[in-house]
Amino acid sequence: MMKKAIVALACALVAPVAFAQTSTTTEPATTTQTTSTTYTAGTVTTYEPGRTVVVKGEQGPVSFALGTAARVVNGAGKIVTAPLRAGQKVRVYYSGPERERVVERVVVEDQD
Repeated sequence: MMKKAIVALACALVAPVAFAQTSTTTEPATTTQTTSTTYTAGTVTTYEPGRTVVVKGEQGPVSFALGTAARVVNGAGKIVTAPLRAGQKVRVYYSGPERERVVERVVVEDQD
């Protein structure tokens, strides 16, 4: 009788552990992407205000689409209101890969 009581007690203690459900929580994966700003320096060959600017640099001519956030500034950071002219030296700062470039600002290096 004593053995049966000990076995029954042991089974009673082991059963909750054996049949216990475990819960698993998974956190959603997060990725961090860093974007760096790059620039192309050269001379303006073509300029359409608010649309595009083509800059001829060391790699040849590069076309940039100008979005609404793109600013044209001088070396001191002040907004330039005069349109860019062919032959003007500029630096076009952008981020993103070639097909998805986002122009942040165009810095006019020489101004008359």
